[in-house]
Amino acid sequence: MTTWLDEVRWDAAGLVPAIAQEHGSKDILMFAWMNREALAKTVETGRAVYFSRSRGKLWFKGEESGHVQRVHELRLDCDNDVVLLSVTQEGHDPGIACHTGRHSCFFQKYVDGQWVSVEPVLKDPGAIYQS
Repeated sequence: MTTWLDEVRWDAAGLVPAIAQEHGSKDILMFAWMNREALAKTVETGRAVYFSRSRGKLWFKGEESGHVQRVHELRLDCDNDVVLLSVTQEGHDPGIACHTGRHSCFFQKYVDGQWVSVEPVLKDPGAIYQS
């Protein structure tokens, strides 16, 4: 029996790209990877769960930073190989999705041959990730 998870076109490593988009503003907040377990946990819990390639394990968004993403809707693109999550940033610092303390991970803009930061740091990352 084919399940909804079988319809996703996983890459050779068993991953699919996942884009988190802010529910209200439609801002693109971040990009990450999901494996089957992460996508299933996201549906089960209603909060974004990704797969950390560097750590080789599931990553519950906000587990260290407190910047949790509540999922409103999941979409799959026309090739079934990219997942789009419509999310609301919640937690300690609502509105911060990036580990740099910014609203979005896409804060650098190409301008005249260089990348320029165009979004402010909303909170010092040192204050977010205290050891």
